[in-house]
Amino acid sequence: MIPEQTLNLSGKVALVSGAGVGIGKAVALALGEAGAFVGIHYHSSKVGAEQLHDELVSKGISCMLLPADLTQEDEANAIIDNLVNEAGRLDILVNNGGGLIKRAKIEDCTLENWNKSLDLNLTSAFLLTKRAIPHLRATKSGRIINILSLSVQTGGANGGGSYAAAKGGLMVFTHTLAKELAPEVRTNSVMPGTVETQHHEIHSTEEMMENYRKQTPLGRNTYAEEVASSVLFLASDMSSHINGALIDISGGRFLR
Repeated sequence: MIPEQTLNLSGKVALVSGAGVGIGKAVALALGEAGAFVGIHYHSSKVGAEQLHDELVSKGISCMLLPADLTQEDEANAIIDNLVNEAGRLDILVNNGGGLIKRAKIEDCTLENWNKSLDLNLTSAFLLTKRAIPHLRATKSGRIINILSLSVQTGGANGGGSYAAAKGGLMVFTHTLAKELAPEVRTNSVMPGTVETQHHEIHSTEEMMENYRKQTPLGRNTYAEEVASSVLFLASDMSSHINGALIDISGGRFLR
C-alpha cells in the first residue's frame, strides 16, 4: 500500500540552506506553511533570514535560525547537529545554498573563481548532506531536494561556466544519492529557469532578463514561489514513488 498522499508536513523537520533570500526563502515559507518545523540557514543574508523567521513565527510556525559558512565542514556539521538537538529529528533537506561568484568565460576564469564556485554550490551540499544522512535514514522516509539551474542545460550563458559545472555536479550527486540512500531516503532535484530574484538583479542586466522572457514559450520568467511549490511536492508523500528525478521549472524555455 502506498502512504496517504498529502502535502501536509505536520510533524516533519526541514532544513533549507540559503533561506535568507529568493528561492530558499520561498521554499522555507512553503514548507513551514505545510506544517514543517523549519531550519533557516543563512550565511550573508542575515537580514532576510531574520525577516523570514519573524514572518514564520507570526504565523505560528516553528523555526530556528542557523547561520553558517557551508564551505567549512565544522560549520556545516554544527547546523545539522543544532537543528536535530532542537527539533529532535530531520526529515527534509533542501540544498539550495549557492550562487554565481563572477561571470567569466573559461579561458578567463581564475582558479580562485573556479574553486569558489565548486565550494559554494557543490561541496557545501556534500558536507551538509553527509552529516544529515543518518538522521534522514532514521525517519525511514527522508527527502533530499537539490536546487539546480537551467545552466545545467545551457552550459552557463554569458560567462557562467564555473557555476554551471558546479550545478551539473549537483545533478549527478542527486543521482548518486538516489541510488545509495533508497529506500529510506528519496533524493530528487528541481531545475528552475531564470527566476525573478535578487540573484539576477545582481548578475543579469534588464536586457538579458527581457531576452530570457522572450525565449520562454510561457512568455515570462519563473517566480520563486513556483519553484517552492515543486519542492513542497517532492518533500511530501504526494511524490512517494519519485526518486532520482529532475523537475524542469522553466516555462518550456529549453525542451529536453
